[in-house]
Amino acid sequence: MTRHIVARTSDIPLGGNKVFGVEGRDIVIFHVNGEFFALLNRCPHEGAPLAKAACVARLTSPEPGVYQRSRVGELLRCPWHGWEFDMRNGQSWFDPQRVKVRSYPVAVESGQVLAEGLEKGPYVAETFPVHVEDNYVIVET
Repeated sequence: MTRHIVARTSDIPLGGNKVFGVEGRDIVIFHVNGEFFALLNRCPHEGAPLAKAACVARLTSPEPGVYQRSRVGELLRCPWHGWEFDMRNGQSWFDPQRVKVRSYPVAVESGQVLAEGLEKGPYVAETFPVHVEDNYVIVET
């Protein structure tokens, strides 16, 4: 897999998302409950942009009139037709065996770690001291 540095963690606000072009694909990264999730920005039904999807909770009912919410904000509801998907793996709630959105691994690494990794490549270049102050979101495709 190829790693792509797409943003600083501060570029995607908690509860928000941002779309990035990576290798010709629009990938939407969600920042939910302190975690980052990356999905293809396209509903498999009719192509709605999932960046516009509602982030909802899982709702269960152990008995009539009693409701329980869990995984708040981790499920997506397509803005066009209401199809729901799990942000963690892209699986649909209505047919998890056959319908899913492509998901991508996401990592958060410090700028210092990234800068040190760049020094290990096969090329030699003149370098300058760098001070790293932020974390970055990385998507693997």
